[in-house]
Amino acid sequence: MRKVIASLVFVFGAIFMANAQDSMDNMAVKTIHLEQVPGEFTQKTLTVAPGTYVFEIANNGVDHNVGFVLVKKGEDVSKPENHIQTAYVTAPVSTNEKQTSKPTVLTQGEYVYFCPLNPTSTDNTLVVK
Repeated sequence: MRKVIASLVFVFGAIFMANAQDSMDNMAVKTIHLEQVPGEFTQKTLTVAPGTYVFEIANNGVDHNVGFVLVKKGEDVSKPENHIQTAYVTAPVSTNEKQTSKPTVLTQGEYVYFCPLNPTSTDNTLVVK
């Protein structure tokens, strides 16, 4: 009887661990790479699945620091309270350097991104579906 119970505990433990690993893999933080050149992002439209992302922003040839702002589409981009704060880069991005944001949870919908320091258009679109 003890061997049967021990075997059942082992089997259920293995199943639990496999499910926990699958859940952790699904929650993995992914990186979205975006490049800025003078006056614009090189990627105008992106489509990703819902999840947690870090934004890596590259400053390629802009002769001053750049940043990154993400806003839910339809919100007023000029109001900082509408900005998704975790998507801001953690430090200004110097010329020919890269910086990342904090992990940012993206849910289904559309977002716009821009850089007021470059400055870039506010119609770059990130679609999450």
